[in-house]
Amino acid sequence: MKTIDELLAEGVAGKRVFVRADLNVPLAGTAITDDGRIRAVLPTVKALAEAGARVVVASHLGRPKGAPDPAFSLAPAAARLGELLGADVAFATDTVGESATATVAGLADGQVAVIENLRFNAGETSKDDDERTAFARQLAELADLYVGDGFGAVHRKHASVFDLPALLPHAAGYLIATEVGVLKKLTADVKRPYVVVLGGAKVSDKLAVIDELLGKADRILIGGGMAYTFLKAQGHEVGISLLQEDQIPTVTEYMARAKKNGVELVLPVDVLVSTDFPDLKTKAPADFETVGADAIPSKKEGLDIGPKTRELYASKIADAETVFWNGPVGVFEHPDYAEGTRAIAQALVDSNAFTVVGGGDSAAAVRTLGFDENAFGHISTGGGASLEYLEGKTLPGLAALED
Repeated sequence: MKTIDELLAEGVAGKRVFVRADLNVPLAGTAITDDGRIRAVLPTVKALAEAGARVVVASHLGRPKGAPDPAFSLAPAAARLGELLGADVAFATDTVGESATATVAGLADGQVAVIENLRFNAGETSKDDDERTAFARQLAELADLYVGDGFGAVHRKHASVFDLPALLPHAAGYLIATEVGVLKKLTADVKRPYVVVLGGAKVSDKLAVIDELLGKADRILIGGGMAYTFLKAQGHEVGISLLQEDQIPTVTEYMARAKKNGVELVLPVDVLVSTDFPDLKTKAPADFETVGADAIPSKKEGLDIGPKTRELYASKIADAETVFWNGPVGVFEHPDYAEGTRAIAQALVDSNAFTVVGGGDSAAAVRTLGFDENAFGHISTGGGASLEYLEGKTLPGLAALED
């Protein structure tokens, strides 16, 4: 695929460049709680603006249902982008209507605009090829060139990600180039021991990647809500913990295959349990106890890995050469259930491995818990995209950027 450096070498001064970014940042009202994804696209936007391009930044945010919804406006993201650039960023209040047309037409060389949430138009996410293409053609009227840099969306067959690049000369931005380069280190010529840490709520979300990693990883450490399906498959009581009983046969087969393949599949040995899910708004002290993973009371829920598991998992990471981590191992949003996730992050920092934090909640946890982002080899901007890449899937947004 063509790189942005090649595009810049050809000259972009005076040209309208559509940058498909990922500004899908978490919001508390209109306040951005984590601007990592905005900062991730800065190198691409700055390079284009400094080269004299008229930069049109577009993204989705949240899951609006194909119509405008003020709760999902990109206005806060546009304002933050301007702060980070140290320059005014124009904002269009629609995607392809009068405001977008006028805003883009009003750009001078080196200026930047953000158009409103792409998902305010049903054509962006439509499963109908003609409807998506029609929306992509409207977007194409706003630009002369296309740069794909929204890694967090490349696994989606959406108009701005998949269909639009076919209508314009296109290139990959710096973020996508970096993300793909990192993921190649996790799939080809991997330095070993290769340790994978998987957390999150649902085991079903990770089944495909576990299936793939059973032939590639040396160790897989399981935490979060998904761990309880594994523990149940071992015959343990899991109380009212998150459980996907329909996945027990698959999980049982995975455990048997791990043993056959010589892959060390490591489960929690102790957990923090409570009768009440914690209040994440007030962060009031939680009522919990630590029990063995094989001794969870019938009326209690597992909410974090325990101290023995933290030590165990840290020891399994310590000698690694490569570590991939996706998914918190507890309800890290509450301080009483954050220590497991903190221990995983600290173990990555303390290791000499090439460490990759696989986006989504894992990236948010690293920042929320106060870790220096530079202490990790890479923090991905796309959790779902990272997982699908590791599963060996063809990602539509990457395929669309190929020449």
